[in-house]
Amino acid sequence: MNKPNALPDISRGMVLLLAIACGAIVANIYYAQTLVGPIAAATGLSNEAAGLIVTLTQVGYAAGLLFVVPLGDLLENRRLVLTALGFTAVALGAAAVSSSAVVFLAASLAIGLGSVAAQVLVPFAAHLAREETRGQTVGKVVSGLLLGVMLARPAASLIADHLGWHAVFGIAAALIVLLAVVLRLRLPQRVPAHALSYPVLIGSLWKLFATTPVLRRRGAYHAALFGAFSLFWTVAPLALASQFHLSQTGIAVFALVGMAGAVASPLAGRLADGGHTLVATAAALALGIAGFALPLLAPASGMLGLGVLVAASIVLDMAVAGNLVLGQRAIFSLGAEVRSRLNGLYFAMFFAGGAAGSALGAWIYARHGWHGALLAGLAMPLAALVYWSGEWIGQARKHEMPAR
Repeated sequence: MNKPNALPDISRGMVLLLAIACGAIVANIYYAQTLVGPIAAATGLSNEAAGLIVTLTQVGYAAGLLFVVPLGDLLENRRLVLTALGFTAVALGAAAVSSSAVVFLAASLAIGLGSVAAQVLVPFAAHLAREETRGQTVGKVVSGLLLGVMLARPAASLIADHLGWHAVFGIAAALIVLLAVVLRLRLPQRVPAHALSYPVLIGSLWKLFATTPVLRRRGAYHAALFGAFSLFWTVAPLALASQFHLSQTGIAVFALVGMAGAVASPLAGRLADGGHTLVATAAALALGIAGFALPLLAPASGMLGLGVLVAASIVLDMAVAGNLVLGQRAIFSLGAEVRSRLNGLYFAMFFAGGAAGSALGAWIYARHGWHGALLAGLAMPLAALVYWSGEWIGQARKHEMPAR
């Protein structure tokens, strides 16, 4: 018999809308990654400064995670999301019409800052879901987010090939405006239960980090996996072009195939809801190791090597997709009143890992080649698995204590 006061669960339509919204928003961060060359040439950026095109977007996103996402615990959530989307649409429009490096780089910073709206929507989905289905709901929404990450690069390459790189940002701006209209009509309001001042809210971030071991541990696991993921996707396009002789379109197709890894998100959510987070985390880290071990054992050219590399990209994407959901499910269970701040801290931690992985991958690939980069990538989830063993030993001891 249903409890008369039981809250209704989030609808399938709302889950789908939030998944699409998160994917469309987070894609804005990744459009420029495959367009660095033509954007630098058009805006007059030198080869040495071209990396700022991607770096400033990531800097803006990191700043938003720390200073905008926590506002989800302070301000009405729908209004916060719509304000961030309006800001993002203006920034994308500026990028679409820019011809100078200064304007485009400023727009890149702003695009990253506004795109953190996606990280307000993920805890929003957790709020709307019942406790017993929260992991599955978060998993489905994160699947949409990851599909946006994976689709952004090939979509940008294909659009730029036919319409030019300016059109990529113009189309993205139009999509964000359309999304804002739909969310204004469909998204319910959510007013946080308490009202802190903004300085107190931001000041509480360090205390949350220092006093929440689950956050620190989950952040470390995913920083390692996302660092490996970023290293792979920084280096793989270079190897695909030089060793496998793929065109830009071929690289886009390769990236599209990797999307299959997003199927791990709902599965991870179900495992977390069933109380299997610890074992599922080990499985995700093991998949991350396998994603680098497979191409190490395969030829670095030819159809066999390319096939193994495709399989490795899917396995690695599964590891990242699954572990992201496991981490968010764990931190979202710590309290509704701090969810947005915890989510912002969690993402800031692993985006730092991602930035380190990208920089390390490019440096190692230039000096030690493809296999050197693969070994560096393998070391990251391996180190996380060693760290995980401490949690596993601690849990095992807890279960043994009553028997003594």
